[in-house]
Amino acid sequence: MLKTEVVLAAEAHNPIVPEPSELILGIVAFLILLFILKKYVVPRFEKTYEERAQKIEGGIEKAEKAQAEAEKALSEYKAQLADARSEAAKIRDDARLEAEQIKAELREQAEAESQRIVAQGHAQLQAQKAQIVAELRAEMGRNAVELAGRIVGESLEDEARRRGTVDRFLAELDTAGATNGAGK
Repeated sequence: MLKTEVVLAAEAHNPIVPEPSELILGIVAFLILLFILKKYVVPRFEKTYEERAQKIEGGIEKAEKAQAEAEKALSEYKAQLADARSEAAKIRDDARLEAEQIKAELREQAEAESQRIVAQGHAQLQAQKAQIVAELRAEMGRNAVELAGRIVGESLEDEARRRGTVDRFLAELDTAGATNGAGK
């Protein structure tokens, strides 16, 4: 009676649905990662972006000042005005190119980080899948030995005999699954 209750309790648990403790641990780990990113990584990106933006704004302001001075001295310095305008345009273009490069670098870094996180998630899922398969095989072996013992009418509790029977049964299942999969 007690064994059937244990078997029913084991059957009631769905191995695909994560345990609440695993779910909580995953959420806590995610929150810690999010905190670390927010505390250390994001401020560095923002600081770098702000410094570059200030450089760009400073370059544009410098170019505009040079242009304003050239316009005031238009009657005296027409040749200098043309040089100042070309210099201002060059500074703006350089600033725009630099801004585009910064955007591209930040995108690449974010994409690399997201790919790393996805790869880590896939690896974790594969490890969990392997663990679940191993647990199911062990459970199936125990159930097969118990069922075979009931059918045969004798105890198959001898560890060496049971292990050999289970291994032979699982090998036959793998062989039969491979043959059926190849035939389709």
